[in-house]
Formats: sequence, C-alpha cells, structure tokens
Amino acid sequence: MPQTLTPVKKTIVGVQFLFVAFGATVTMPLLLGIDPSTALLTAGVGTLIFHLVTKGKVPIYLGSNFAFLMPIALVAEDWGMPGVMTGLAGVALVYFFISALVRWKGIAILDRLFPPVVIGPTIMLIGLSLCPSAVDMAKNDWLLAIIALAAAIAVLAWGKGLLGLLPIIAGIAVAYLVAACMGKVNFSPIADAPWFMLPKNITHPQMPAIAWQPLVVMMPIALVSIIEHVGDVYVISQVAEKDFVREPGLHRTILGDGLAVLFGSLIGGPPVTTYSEVTGAIQITRVTDPAVLRITAIAAILLSISGKMNAFLRFIPKGILGGIMLLLFGTIASVGVQSMIRHKVDFSKSRNTIIVSLMLALGIGGVVLTAGKFTLSSIGLCALTGIALNLILPKQEEGTPKAKESAEQGE
Repeated sequence: MPQTLTPVKKTIVGVQFLFVAFGATVTMPLLLGIDPSTALLTAGVGTLIFHLVTKGKVPIYLGSNFAFLMPIALVAEDWGMPGVMTGLAGVALVYFFISALVRWKGIAILDRLFPPVVIGPTIMLIGLSLCPSAVDMAKNDWLLAIIALAAAIAVLAWGKGLLGLLPIIAGIAVAYLVAACMGKVNFSPIADAPWFMLPKNITHPQMPAIAWQPLVVMMPIALVSIIEHVGDVYVISQVAEKDFVREPGLHRTILGDGLAVLFGSLIGGPPVTTYSEVTGAIQITRVTDPAVLRITAIAAILLSISGKMNAFLRFIPKGILGGIMLLLFGTIASVGVQSMIRHKVDFSKSRNTIIVSLMLALGIGGVVLTAGKFTLSSIGLCALTGIALNLILPKQEEGTPKAKESAEQGE
C-alpha cells in the first residue's frame, strides 16, 4: 500500500527523489553543453506546471529526456541553441495536438493504440534501455557502485520507519563516506563554488531561431516521448492504486508535459518530460503523495541557484550513482512485467506472443532507424512496432475455429 507521511518525512523523501533525478538531469545538459543549473530550474518549474495542469493529483516529476539527445545534437550542430529552442517549441505543439485529440476522442483511442500487450513491453524497454547508462556510470568504480547498491538494498529490505523510506540517500551516503575515506572525492570544486549563482541561460538569454528545419528533425521524437509518457502514467497509476488515466486524465498529463517542454524551450533548457528514474524510486519507496514531488521540484529550483550544493551533487563519484541507478532501472523493467501479469495478457494467443517477442528483440538488440538527420531510437521504434502489429494482426477470435477453441481454453 502507498505510504502516508508526516510533513517532515515528506520533505526528506522529496529531497531524496531529487538525488535520484539529479544524475541524469545534469548528465544530458553536460553532454550537450547546456548549463546544468538551467536544467534543474527547467525540471523544477516544469514539474510545478505539470502539477498545476493535473490538479495536483499525479505523483510525477519531470526531468531531462534522453530520447531527444541525438536530435538536439544534430540541430545544435547546424543551428545552435536558438535552433534547438525552435525545435523544442515544435515538440510542445505535438504534445498539445495529442492532448487535444485525447480530450476530443477520449481515452478509447489510447486504449486502441496502447493496450497492455504494447504498454508492458514498452515499460520494460524504458528500464532496460537505461540500464547500459547505469552500467557505464558504475564501471567508473565498481567497488563504490557495489557498496551503494548493497546499502540501498539493505535499507530497502530491513530498514524500519523513516530509514526504510530512504534507500537512495542511504546508499549514496554510505558509498560517499567510503569514497571520502579512500580519497576519491574532490572537495575543491565545492570550496571554490559561490553560495548563490543564477543559471547561465537566465543571465544570458537567447532568442529562438526562425527556421523550419529544426522542427522537421525534432517534432517526430515527440511521439516517442508521448509513448513513454503513457507508459509512465500507467506505471504510477498501478503504484498509487489510482486511475490517473481517467482522473485527471491523460489529456491533462500530456498537456502538462507539453507546457513544461515549451517552458524549457523559452529559457534555453533541455526538454523535461515525465521522468522514469523517479517513477522507479516511487515504486521502491511506495511514496505516492503528489505533494512530495512538488517538494522535489522546489528543491530542484533552490538547487539551481545554490552554487555550492550544485557543485557537491555534480561531483558525487559516478560509480556511486551507477550503483543506485542499477536498482532503479531494473525496478522500472520489472513494473512492465507486473503490468502484463495484472492485465492478464494471454500468451496462448499467438498475436500477443508475436507483439511482445518482436518488441523485446528489437529493443534489447538496440535497433535504431536512421534516414538522413531523422533518427528513431530503439525504444521509440519498438513502441511504434508494437502499435502497428496490434492494429494489423487479427484478433484471436477472428482466426480459424481451431484458433478460437485454443483461445477459449487459454482463457
């Protein structure tokens, strides 16, 4: 059952969720040359916008979306950050269109496009596709990664009371202390950092470029991100034991993501959307109070202007974060399995076996579709493949009498 917390515990757990989100939130902008403080500000404000649109009912945190990494790099190469801002504004428009479509046609259209046999493998692939990133971080120092992972598992398995809600902080704290004793922590960046510092993109704003090419490159990726979003909403609905698909409704959650992306485009930040990493942490802690995620958002905003705390978190050894991420990403993948079990996906039906098998094969194999500057990542390609197969393959009852009989026996 979901946890009920006091205000003090809410604050502590909310800060913990920021630790979960920090690694990936900052890593993406660093890879793209974007100020990480701007990414934190975008994530914090974007999350508050999302909660405003969704009536404060959905326990979701928004963070940098890696699905946009390659498209942003391609656009930045030719049009710079102004072009990226233009492309992200186009991505927001796609979100607005899909939100309006769902509001008009209802969730039946999403049930048709995203049944459990498609959503389950998609959720699995969200977690599995992130695992290599966790391994890449962990292999920087496997000893610290194992210590962080073991400490988090120990707290999760045997921790009582407040401690039982803090496996992430506990894992990071124990491994960080060991790293400090081993001389593996560099404290000079923390000492040199100012106490307060506004994000660079706020003090040096840029204007979007007037060009259509960035839109062509980046707008198709919005569909991939929306598919991931639907999967995350289903996950968080299961964990919270509430149907957020119907109330406040997917049209509102999609709109919330779109407005957050638009805000990011206006201040030169990365696209922030529903964050799988924090969804995994919610699954582990069973803390589903939306107020906790708003605390996480406020902490991110405060962190974006805190130079010393920013430096402290930025220089947590990567091996420690990698160990924690191994647990979180694996949890996300397991939720996909739970989704198919809960919805009783019938694998005696050949169409279900084909859909799931092909999606997992393509996704785990890392297939990427590239045409010119258009790139469709493996998870997006697999999700679209699952949708197409679900629409094309005949229902079991539409087959031969023998198939019908087999289906009835399987049910």
